[in-house]
Amino acid sequence: MIIGAGIAGVGLGVRLRQAGIDDFVICERNESVGGTWFEHTYPGCACDIPTHLYSYSFARNANWTRLFPRQDEILAYVRHTADRHGVTPHIRLRCEMHRSTWDEEEGRWHVHTSTGDMTCEVLVTAIGATAEPDEPDIPGLQTFAGHRFHSARWDHEHKLAGERVAVIGTGPAAAQFVPRIQPEVSHLTVFQRTPPWVIPHPDRPVPWVERQLYKLAPPAQDLQRNIIFGLYEACGIGFRGHMSMIAPIEALGRAHLRRQVKDPVLREKLTPRYRFGCKRPILSNTYYPALAADNAQVVTDGIDRVEPDAVITTDGTRHEVDTIITAIGYKYSRSLLVDRIVNHEGRTMRHVWDESPRAYLGSTVPGFPNMFILLGPNSIGLNSVIFTVESQIAYVMDALRVMKRNDLGRIEVRQDALQRFVDDVDRRSNDTVWTAGGCNSYYLDDTGRQFAIYPGFVSSYRRQTRRFDPEAYTTAAAA
Repeated sequence: MIIGAGIAGVGLGVRLRQAGIDDFVICERNESVGGTWFEHTYPGCACDIPTHLYSYSFARNANWTRLFPRQDEILAYVRHTADRHGVTPHIRLRCEMHRSTWDEEEGRWHVHTSTGDMTCEVLVTAIGATAEPDEPDIPGLQTFAGHRFHSARWDHEHKLAGERVAVIGTGPAAAQFVPRIQPEVSHLTVFQRTPPWVIPHPDRPVPWVERQLYKLAPPAQDLQRNIIFGLYEACGIGFRGHMSMIAPIEALGRAHLRRQVKDPVLREKLTPRYRFGCKRPILSNTYYPALAADNAQVVTDGIDRVEPDAVITTDGTRHEVDTIITAIGYKYSRSLLVDRIVNHEGRTMRHVWDESPRAYLGSTVPGFPNMFILLGPNSIGLNSVIFTVESQIAYVMDALRVMKRNDLGRIEVRQDALQRFVDDVDRRSNDTVWTAGGCNSYYLDDTGRQFAIYPGFVSSYRRQTRRFDPEAYTTAAAA
């Protein structure tokens, strides 16, 4: 069973079908496939990775209309891929996983869903990192009498025209929707804790002629893909202990800020005081101009509390607003996964992780047999997340082949194998931009450990996951 019909879940479904495996179900809580790209519909929603990298290598798409794909195109692509490869009949929509428990005697997972109970021999969670929007812990936020929603659950029924709008958070989502809503609101107040690095966005339309070339000569698209992949891999060198190499990108970001923001007071507020890459950077040509508009205000004082009609900052200023949009991100290390998956001892993954997510190759966890995580801890590289997903899918598929070939009914990663992987990740994370870049980002868990990024080249991660390594696991024959 696969939990989640986003890009990861559909991709695994395609590979299962291609391997001749039809005995699988994908449980999806929404009424459509797409995952992140179905749920995130805020104005301006788009990917910050070029189309050539943000698509399956085994499902080319020559019809992208822009270099950086928009939400609606990505959603259409995932739906088309599921249909074209025969995955759609395996998907159960409006089927939310409530609890999955490993039964040691039966050697199976018991999965309780909103549409009924099921069992499976192998469980794969593909819910991703953005399944659970996070909300700020601000006194009085629940008492706000105006309208409030998270950017990941955009309320399209509510019209912002003429309203006084507060945006809490300045991450990639805010950078995309703020320029869209700024012209229509009467006043926009953006509450910023840490200014993001913003560099020019190289997005462009993909001309019809170029799209035809990709259709007639697919290797041309592969060449583009490989060139962009190499550039991203090379940029990662500066993040991994050679931070002097980041300086040119930082100079570009500062020049971009000077060019677009003339007010020295606002420019000072928007100047990052940490290394580029320590937090997720932003590609945008419109974010700074929106903040510099006459009806916009950037507030850097901390929020003390929220009253029914206003946000009160620590300096005592009262900011009266009609709508609050929160955009602080997601519960990366505290998603529904940690409370809903239970081992045979009755311990949830939250208890096992103890707020410090750890998984071997970002995929398997001791105590949870026959279970794989797609996009788990320390698996995401400095490149397209699709590359990580495909690497992990290959690992799962080879594990299934090994289980079938050797008649195995149970595999569980050993604690010592996990510890070696964690030790290696922690060692390589030292002195990188994520741990020594001068910021506090969502890459760090509640213990301060860098738990999100794979600190090596993604090509190295691909080599590590190319084949399932049974020596890292305890195994048992099928009953």
